[in-house]
Amino acid sequence: MAGIKLKGVRKTYGGGTEIIKGLSLDIGDGELVVLVGPSGCGKSTLLRMIAGLESISAGDILIGERKVNQLEPSERDIAMVFQNYALYPHMTVRQNLSYGLRNRNVPKDEIERRILKAARSLEIEPFLERKPRQLSGGQRQRVAMGRAIVREPAAFLFDEPLSNLDAKLRVQMRVEIKRLQRSLTTTSVYVTHDQMEAMTLADRLVVLNEGQIEQVGTPIELYERPATAFVATFIGSPSMNLLEMAKGGFDLVERSFPQNARTLGIRPENLEPAGTGKPTALTAEVTVRAVELVGAESYVHGSLPNEQDIVFRIPGRSQIAIDERMSIGAVREDLHFFDGTGQRISEAQS
Repeated sequence: MAGIKLKGVRKTYGGGTEIIKGLSLDIGDGELVVLVGPSGCGKSTLLRMIAGLESISAGDILIGERKVNQLEPSERDIAMVFQNYALYPHMTVRQNLSYGLRNRNVPKDEIERRILKAARSLEIEPFLERKPRQLSGGQRQRVAMGRAIVREPAAFLFDEPLSNLDAKLRVQMRVEIKRLQRSLTTTSVYVTHDQMEAMTLADRLVVLNEGQIEQVGTPIELYERPATAFVATFIGSPSMNLLEMAKGGFDLVERSFPQNARTLGIRPENLEPAGTGKPTALTAEVTVRAVELVGAESYVHGSLPNEQDIVFRIPGRSQIAIDERMSIGAVREDLHFFDGTGQRISEAQS
């Protein structure tokens, strides 16, 4: 096992287009780090650079204590799991699992030991003599993971491995990946656009934006104290409401906000209908525009008097009517403030 270090890594394509902009990151031995961000932010490019599938334009990549800038993918002691499985259709599951090991001249008894160990942990032992076309999507993804596991690499790299699965299977495989990673304690870097995957899998999250790191931290740290307005809207579903202070449309207890604040952030789950008896620091009158029932709760989409949009959550099935007016509020500890550059204003600054 080994940690991964990125030191001032850059990727520039022909014409001077810079995709990764001097990025530095330390990934601890045995840690599962998830890279998230919008399409085009550079997360898959960064993963491919670690794997050796993309060259780097500047900086250094270390796996363990070894600089791997010039090493081929096969020399980096990593295993990669892709979203398209990349299984050989003419081979059985057993042959797919053993293929890389046979090419490395691993002894036959050792190959069999690794195959059986991986197959049992992934519950694919009954399918070892089947071919990929005889498997479901979830079973094929397990085989793809098994092929990585039998390598016993220094690190796993996952490139959106669950994006081809339906919602139910994605939940099952998230649990499986987390369980396996904890039992194997192998350093893992995981790329996804699905923030639910990111929040549930990660030891630490890395939020990327235009080739740079916006924030690194545990999922709960990024959820509770987003460093920027960008992170605030990217982490959490539905995303945090961002309201322009200058436009108003809501009332704040004056001592509750810093004078240099330009944007107020409040999560939908932290807004409640008025009359709860809590000492609110924010109140607003909302006109209901739409209501989404999502099982045990509903999300109400509304607009403030100045037409700023706002979303809030209410428990249970909503009987709220479209165009109804409601009063909502929030307590001080649930308010987030950002300056004109989108940076979080700390308690000390306020």
